[in-house]
Parts: sequence; C-alpha cells; structure tokens
Amino acid sequence: MNSNIKIIKLNSEISSIILNEPKTYNSLSFKNLNDLLKVLKKLDTDNKVKVIIIEGAGKGFSAGHNLKEVRGLKKRDKYQRLFNLCSKVMLQIVEGRKPVIAKVHGAAFAAGCQLAASCDLAYSTKDALFATPGVNIGLFCSTPMVAVSRKINRKPMMKMLLTGEPIKANYAKEIGLINDCFSKKKLNKEVLSIAKKIASKSNLTIKIGKQTFYKQLEMSLRKAYAHTSKMMTVNMMAMDAKEGISAFLEKRKPVWKNK
Repeated sequence: MNSNIKIIKLNSEISSIILNEPKTYNSLSFKNLNDLLKVLKKLDTDNKVKVIIIEGAGKGFSAGHNLKEVRGLKKRDKYQRLFNLCSKVMLQIVEGRKPVIAKVHGAAFAAGCQLAASCDLAYSTKDALFATPGVNIGLFCSTPMVAVSRKINRKPMMKMLLTGEPIKANYAKEIGLINDCFSKKKLNKEVLSIAKKIASKSNLTIKIGKQTFYKQLEMSLRKAYAHTSKMMTVNMMAMDAKEGISAFLEKRKPVWKNK
C-alpha cells in the first residue's frame, strides 16, 4: 500500500504513527484519514503494542484538511463523507483500547489540532502552535471544536474559534490542551519516557481504565459512580488486580498476565 502514514516500532511495546506527507503539511486528506484509521485499528488489535504515539514528519504536526481537495469536492455528500471519516478517526483514538500520545512540533491547526486534542496525552516542542483557524476562511472549525472543547474551558475555546488566532505551547499547557512542552532536543526523550512508564502497567487495567474514563465523563454524577463501581468490580476480578495487590503487599514487582 502506497501510504503517507508510516508505523515505526520504537520497541516491542511502543509504536509510532508518523503522518508522512510534509509537502501538504501532513494534511488529513481522504486517503490519509483512511490510511490512518486502518493503522490505528491494526495497532489497537495488536496484543504486543501497549502504547501508540502520533507525530508528523517535516516542518510540523498537521495543518488539518487538504484545502485543495476540499475545494474540489463541491457536492454535499462528499463533504459529509470527509467530515464523517475524520470523526471516525478521532473516535477510534478515544474509544480504542490503547493509550495514544500526540507528539507535536510546528503547527497543529484545525483538524490537526483536533487530532492532538483527541489523543489521551499530548506533548509538544516549546515553539509549537495550536489553532482552530477555520473562521479565517469562512469555514468554522465545528468538528475540531468537539475534541478541543472537551479538553479546555469555554472562554479560551471560544477565543480560539472566533479569532482563529494560534496559541503558543506554554499557553496550550496552561489551559490543558497539552500536558507539557519541551525543547526540540528533549521532546523525543520525554515522550518515550512517558510511553515506557505506561507500557510497564497491565494492558488489561489500562484498557478498562481508559474506556471507563471517557464513558463516565458523559454521565451524571450518580450514573458515573454506578458505572465506575461496576467497572472497578470487573477490574478487581481480573488476575492482574490480584497480582498487583499481592505484589504491593509482598514488596515485589508485579508480573502482569494481562488477564
């Protein structure tokens, strides 16, 4: 398959997805979105992979949709297909079993900002920029705002949407869009360190926890407690929970079975 989406195995448990179309600033075209969705699904079902990293090649992370492609679509059903496909990719990241980390440099604009926001964790270089600039070209960033508005508060979100102005990495960290920002030299090391830390945990526990986290966010307080109590019980019945508790009490390192 001639794809602009590459998979690099950083070790046996951590895989990096590289958006590899620098000439279009890693645009999220029909083809790239389809290929990204396939790769995400493939890694999500690979039992050896515990953590997924998404990054961009070239000057930046992703500028969002390919505007030349968008301009050429013209028909309503084609626009709908594109935005539906983009939403599928974002949902796959959130609903998938594996933690996904965005590693951002350069610009993460529009659907590129949406992609970074959809990831469970996000880290960037100190000079990275984030924006929902659709308003500048008469196309409000309605789908990108779904992901971003679930990570940051309303006032900074509305400012980004209404002005289209980019924000810097340190402010993106301050408002909760990213976890942290580092120098270009440090970013690789820091992201890999976090990924290794997560990969050292029980696969099963992480899967249960990630899915429960997003599900309870959409519930009322009472329903959230009922659901999480149920999921804690499911988790407790697993071998890994019994092993983890025994290892803690016996002051030894746990041996995960992922069961």
